[in-house]
Formats: sequence, C-alpha cells, structure tokens
Amino acid sequence: MPGATDPPRRRLLAAAAAAPFLWSRPVHAQPAFGLLAQVTAGALDVGYVALGPAEGPAVILLHGWPYDIHSFAEVAPALAAAGHRVIVPHLRGHGTTRFRAADAMRNGQQAALAVDVIDLMDALGIARALIAGFDWGARTAGIVAALWPERCRALISVSGYLIGSQEANRMPLPPLGEHAWWYQYYFATERGALGYARYTREFARLIWQTASPTWRFDDATFARSAASLDNPDHVAIVIHNYRWRLGLAAGEARYDALERRLAAAPTIGVPTITLEGDANGAPHPDPASYAAKFTGRYAHRTIAGGIGHNLPQEAPQAFAAAVLDVDRG
Repeated sequence: MPGATDPPRRRLLAAAAAAPFLWSRPVHAQPAFGLLAQVTAGALDVGYVALGPAEGPAVILLHGWPYDIHSFAEVAPALAAAGHRVIVPHLRGHGTTRFRAADAMRNGQQAALAVDVIDLMDALGIARALIAGFDWGARTAGIVAALWPERCRALISVSGYLIGSQEANRMPLPPLGEHAWWYQYYFATERGALGYARYTREFARLIWQTASPTWRFDDATFARSAASLDNPDHVAIVIHNYRWRLGLAAGEARYDALERRLAAAPTIGVPTITLEGDANGAPHPDPASYAAKFTGRYAHRTIAGGIGHNLPQEAPQAFAAAVLDVDRG
C-alpha cells in the first residue's frame, strides 16, 4: 500500500542524502517546494512531490518538455494551502522516474504517458483527481479526461485540446506552421538524435527562450529544472515521442486500442478551463478551433502580461486560480 511505503522511502531518501554511498543510483537534489518521494506505479518507479492534506481533494499537476516539476513550484504550495492533496510527478524520462525493467521500450507515445497517470493514481490510492498540465502534460491530462472521465474530476489544459494521431499528423501545415515545428523534423533525423544527446541543456534553454520570449528566467531557475533532463532515458523518450507523432517510429501494441480511440478525437465532458498565454512562442492552436471539443462546463482564459508557454511557472497565480475555480464550479 502506498501509504505504508511512502514514509520508509522518504527516510531512505534522507539517509541517502546524508550518506550517498548507501544509495544505488544518483540522488537528485530535493525540489525547492517539497520532499521527493518514489512509488512503484505500473511500468515505472515514479518520482513525485506530494503536498497538502492526504484527505484533501486530489490535484495532479503534469509538466511539459523540456521542463520539470519546478514549473509548479509556486502553484503546488498555493493549492495545498487551499486544502488540496497535490501530486506533482516527474514524467517518464525526467527526474528520478525510472523504468522498472531494464529492457522496457523507452516509449514516448501519448497513450503511454496517459496510462502512467492512471497507474500513478492507482498506486497512490487516488480514485478521482483534478488533472492540470501544460505541453506534454496538457495532452496527457486531456487524454485521461477523454478516456477515463470517471477518474478525472475536472481539467485544466494550457493550449486547449492537444490530443492527436499519427494519421492527422501526416497532413501538411502551411509553411509558417511547419516552421514552428522545426525541432520535430530535426529529431526525425539521426543528426537530431545525436545533437539532442550532446547538447540537451543548450537545446532546452533555446526552447525556453523561444517558447516564452518575454520570460526573463535566471540561470539558477533554468539549472534547477535542467537537472531533471539528466535522466538516462530522457533523450530516448523525447526522440521517440516526436518520431511517433509523425509515424516514423512504432508504438507498443498494448496501446493500439487506446490510440484508435484517440485518433477519433474524442470530446471531453468533464468541467474544464483552458488557458493560453498572450506571448506563447510555441506551436499552439487558436482557442476558437477547439472550444467545441469540450462538451461539459467550459471556459477559456487568455492570460495577459507577456506570458509564454510555461504558463504555470510564469503566471502561477492565474494557473492556481483556474484550478480552484474549475473545482469550485
């Protein structure tokens, strides 16, 4: 049971920090906003931060790429202070999250990440949660809401409806749209895979700068999150994610049925607020293009003030307010 194993795990992490030779793998620095714990969940050993009362309504916060759990360093404590049980996991290929089997496929396809969330909820004894995210995290949250609405109390999604399919991704975009996805095409090449492996942090910094052109983050803020990209599976997961989208890499057969359902672009009926920054430099759809995909109680908010792609870190008060509002409603 998670409740019985978490305290020993945390004590072990503390002991490892004091005496690193007792730990069988590198110990990452503790996050700035809580204690890092580990839990066995499906195919993964998931690293996560938990804040707030254990009996509070659960909120799961999902980060994107190339970011990490520190995107929620201010959001998570605010929600915990409001009485929520807040869970902030490292996605597969990030931070201290690891595959349990050495020979497991380093799979980055969209259905796999969504199943990770269901497995994490099961491992932590969470029946239903409000799920909120941006970038990869928004897509993952949207999939959980679409396919397992009984597990998703409400949804916060930055950039709206991001569920896709390999078939849809085969269709060309206008040149300006294709230009915005330059890194996806770079990753489709072996040169791109080698380049990302060699220059992971430089690449991540460039994405941060272009996706949030007015965000003046400092070196310490970047380094704190970039440490999570040192995960041994990170490069393989990222490269597979973008190649899978274009149909250049196969997924796993066990996710085929889920992907067929996702390819039909299912609607989302749980209460939802979508968010968009007014200075998002990353590829993102127009809010009007996806409003009809949300068939339950729905609202959209554009956050002003030069807010870019990493919305929860750039505008934490607005993000936390959306979570509290959709839950209250």
